[in-house]
Amino acid sequence: MSIEWSAEATLTRPRVGAARRRRAWGRLAIHALLVLAVLALGFPLYYAFVISTQTIAEATASPPRVLPGSHFWTNYTEVWHRIHMGRLLLNSLIIALTVSVGKIAVSMLSAFAIVYFRFRGREVVFWMIFVTLMLPVPVRIISTYKVISDLGWINTYAGLTIPLIASATATFLFRQFFLTVPDELSDAAQIDGAGPMRFFWSILLPISWANIAALFVVMFIYGWNQYLWPLMITSSEDMRVVVTGIAAFVPTGTQLPEWNLVMAAAVMALLPPIAVVVAMQRWFVKGLTEPEK
Repeated sequence: MSIEWSAEATLTRPRVGAARRRRAWGRLAIHALLVLAVLALGFPLYYAFVISTQTIAEATASPPRVLPGSHFWTNYTEVWHRIHMGRLLLNSLIIALTVSVGKIAVSMLSAFAIVYFRFRGREVVFWMIFVTLMLPVPVRIISTYKVISDLGWINTYAGLTIPLIASATATFLFRQFFLTVPDELSDAAQIDGAGPMRFFWSILLPISWANIAALFVVMFIYGWNQYLWPLMITSSEDMRVVVTGIAAFVPTGTQLPEWNLVMAAAVMALLPPIAVVVAMQRWFVKGLTEPEK
């Protein structure tokens, strides 16, 4: 009996060992691939930071230097004072927060009306909102500018933010989420005497926080990166945003490009969106991966 067991073990052990080695090599290859992907995605950010710490001669040297220079504080201080970076960051922060909060509020209320209110043409209204996804912003930017100009909102925060608040994408996502909420919740709220807004505030809003957080991150970055609309709607230095401020470093005529300062401004502009993503990372992933409640 013991002889047969030993013979079987002798035959199976090499196969088990080979399978383990194949799995180990497979995991090693996967990890190597992931590391290469992270390096490929992260290298442009690293190189932008490296350029932002160099002199203009080092930044334009050939072959390029990939190690940080010694002009970190010099470059960042010059950028901060030359284009009034503090004011630009404040304007961008106000626009990004107003646009993201406004989009979420308007989209939640419109999706709530479409899902929970029975009125004629409800589906038509939803599809009319959905079709606006196919209209790129440049198509309606002239007409929007005319409306804002007639209202006297040129060079104001209202003119910068209100035209960007409506969002068909967020309305669609909230509608799909509300459709997954059991009807028993609304029935129970009606039996308890809760009105529509009480149901929205006390039941729908608490179970929507993950979706709200995920959309907030996306909409904040959308508002932060706005360039064309702020460029058209503002004419004073005090109302410029950080993205248009970076354009001030773009060389004109025979002027040499100051890439070290451009990269320093770009790195400073990246910090607030990165802080939002890092702070809300858990909620962001939860909102994207939990389809139903």
